[in-house]
Order: sequence, then structure tokens, then C-alpha cells
Amino acid sequence: MQILILNGPNLNLLGKREPEVYGSTTFEDYFKALQAKFPTVELSYFQSNIEGEIIGKIQEVGFTYDGIVLNAAAYTHTSVGIGDAVKAVETPVVEVHISNTHKREDFRHVSYISSGAKGVILGFGLQSYDLAIQSFL
Repeated sequence: MQILILNGPNLNLLGKREPEVYGSTTFEDYFKALQAKFPTVELSYFQSNIEGEIIGKIQEVGFTYDGIVLNAAAYTHTSVGIGDAVKAVETPVVEVHISNTHKREDFRHVSYISSGAKGVILGFGLQSYDLAIQSFL
């Protein structure tokens, strides 16, 4: 089973950025823990601060992988293009967020991805990724 974890803007700063919201663990360290926890799953990871690169990666793996775990970060609330890419591919996508976006600013209550996603997981910290991977098993 092949699953891509795809992170959007500023998630490369996990462990440094707003630790009261996002925690103090880097995503690279968490990714290693996920690989150890799911040894039978071929996990890959891609992060970009650039909208077009995220769309390109969805299109690249969206007809061959078994799942995409997508945290589009701020693009969740602004990118019709990423939402359209999720709808255009055959690979199921689970939208994840580290924080509970519904407890945050009003603009974060809107997602252009949810309508095309298999499901949405939010508010469980980094464990949101773990739960998303489990949803594909």
C-alpha cells in the first residue's frame, strides 16, 4: 500500500512555529515515527509552500497511490485549484489538520477540499495523520 502525506505552506516550520498550537515536534521526526508504526505501508512525504507544486503532486500520484493524506494548511481555505485537483484524481484523499480549525478564526471554518475528500480529521494534533493513515487500512 502506498500513501502520500502531502503538507502545505508553513508546515515545514513544525516544531518551531506556534508550539502552543502545533506542538514542538518537527514533522520529519513525526514522519519517522509513522514509518515505524506502519511498517507494511509505503509512506512518502512531500511538503511545499507553493500551491502549484501541491496540485502537481496530487496529479502525479492521484491515479497510482492508494491514498493521500493532505494537510493543505492555509490553502485549505483559499485554493479552489487544490480542491479541484482532489476531485479530479481517483486516489482517495483524507484532509487533515493539526488544530481544530473550527475553534480558530472564522475564515478557517471554510474548506475547498472537504467536498472532494474521503473524510476530514482535525484537532488531534499530529495524531490526525495517524488516524488518516488508519482510515486507509
